[in-house]
Amino acid sequence: MSRGPRSQDARKNWGSDDSQTNILHVDMDAFFVSVELLKRPDLRGKPVAVGGQERGVIAAASYEARRYGVNSAMPVNQAKRLCPHLIILPTSHGVYGKVSKRIMTILEGVTPLVEPISVDEAFLDVTGARKIFGTPVEIARHIRKEIREKEHVPASIGIASTKHVAKIASAHAKPDGLLLIPHDQTLPFLHSLPVGALWGVGPVSREKLERKGIQTIGDLAALGERHLRRMLGEASGTQLYALAMGHDPRRVTPHTVEKSISREQTFFDPITTREEAERMLLHLSDDVARRLRRHSFVSWTIGIKVRSFANFSTISRSVTLGGPTDLAHDVYEAARRLLSGVEIPPGGIRLLGVKAENLAHPDDGIQLSIDDDGRRGKAEAAMDSVRQKFGGTSLKPGSLIGGFNDPRSLQ
Repeated sequence: MSRGPRSQDARKNWGSDDSQTNILHVDMDAFFVSVELLKRPDLRGKPVAVGGQERGVIAAASYEARRYGVNSAMPVNQAKRLCPHLIILPTSHGVYGKVSKRIMTILEGVTPLVEPISVDEAFLDVTGARKIFGTPVEIARHIRKEIREKEHVPASIGIASTKHVAKIASAHAKPDGLLLIPHDQTLPFLHSLPVGALWGVGPVSREKLERKGIQTIGDLAALGERHLRRMLGEASGTQLYALAMGHDPRRVTPHTVEKSISREQTFFDPITTREEAERMLLHLSDDVARRLRRHSFVSWTIGIKVRSFANFSTISRSVTLGGPTDLAHDVYEAARRLLSGVEIPPGGIRLLGVKAENLAHPDDGIQLSIDDDGRRGKAEAAMDSVRQKFGGTSLKPGSLIGGFNDPRSLQ
């Protein structure tokens, strides 16, 4: 992606705040690395990455490392070939999630309309915050200052009239910058960018479009919606044309109705045995069931996700239960049966996930599993009470005692 105007030039190049530029995309810069450098300030300015040590993948890379072509999700051995003097730091279990929660609290101090997207990014709608904090640019400067002073890490912010453009703007503001795209400058900004900058255009779609001479978003918009629908299909063609024309009706939604509860784990060192995979499934299932109970849900459908370490291919499987459940035992048994039908991929597993979906409330008059005599439910409820009082790691299934490969726990 080509660079847009830097933050200090935003007003000069793209105009000033207007009444429609109320969406902010806050994106932490190389978040995992930034947090690790708080403990190792001597490494600032050097090519640094966070990830596996001898094998596995890179979780995050400093901008100094990125100049050598090192990026997240890259195998460690490839990163070392590109940058032989790369310094790779191990991950700090649980630390990133704690920092993230404090940053989200800073954002919620500006507006209640905060939509976290991941551990290191969020959308904000600051329409209602203007009277207190000023223009969106002033709000963005305030947020960046608060994050820098309280958490000592950099954040880049994009400001626009839609979520799609705000996210692109934050990418162009990096590192450690701010970029405003006024509403009336949305199309000139978008149409100057390479077509791969559009949300939904992956490497395959980009190559297909570029083979047809479509290099920029402006080129794509010039084709027209009808031609794009014929080329890419009804859904993709309609969506990409709308985005290319600056249309994105999605609102910032801080609270959504739960459709599923899931937990996945990415591994810097691959899981290579079924026994190890089943132990991780138990850990994930226990967490999913605990969250089901905390939110007063039961689940009819359990699913798993398995991603290959070698080629990133992903397999998903799901099963509908005979009766809904919120018990770790039931979630795990269903997940384990699903995993038994999946071969451990060559090179091992990079990501493993468990999902509970098709959710309902126990008091909706539904019949729970006839095999449940209540004892397991009481036992797991007692475990919840202990964890609430003494911490989430104070009690765990016996087979998990002794630890397991959990290098990227952000919960």
